[in-house]
Amino acid sequence: MKCAVVLAHPKATSFCASLARACVDSLTAAGHAVLLRDLYAMDFDPRLRADELPSDSGFRPAPDVVRERELLAEADLFVFVYPFWFNAPPAILKGYVDRVFGMKFGYAADFGGSKPLLVGRKLLTFSTSGAPDHWVNSTGALKALMAVFDNHVAAVCGLTVADHVHFGGIHSLLADEAAADMLDQVRARVAEAAATATSCPT
Repeated sequence: MKCAVVLAHPKATSFCASLARACVDSLTAAGHAVLLRDLYAMDFDPRLRADELPSDSGFRPAPDVVRERELLAEADLFVFVYPFWFNAPPAILKGYVDRVFGMKFGYAADFGGSKPLLVGRKLLTFSTSGAPDHWVNSTGALKALMAVFDNHVAAVCGLTVADHVHFGGIHSLLADEAAADMLDQVRARVAEAAATATSCPT
């Protein structure tokens, strides 16, 4: 099984980074091939350029996008890890999806619309916020985000949403026991998602 973990947080010491490492460690221990894409460490450019937009005259993905698509081509499970910023993913992750998961990777042109190209693969998300879980749920913030991001990206690309696990109340005074419990949850959930994923054709 091949898995891609995409981390979108600028601090290497953040709890999100710890979550991403837990994903990598759990998947590796289970014998899966794991690719970590740390977007800030990579200095990934999230800006979609004019010549990358599909048009009647054609388009050309930039070299960095071509490289990412080559690396992700055989991934069976995509894992996104990021913090809520204004109840949305960081711009660097949104730009990564815009540029990498776009035309000819996530979907292709079809008569009257588009057809998904990542059918049979899974999307699993782990997110964090300073706001507590009860606020994120009672305000509908998580549900709204999933509607416009997780579920929409999955529908366009043909992905199956395995889960979106959110951890609220993340701050500098988080108890070690609480953090350890969350990391254990992540290890278990990502292992479960990978175990039930279907290998894509090579």
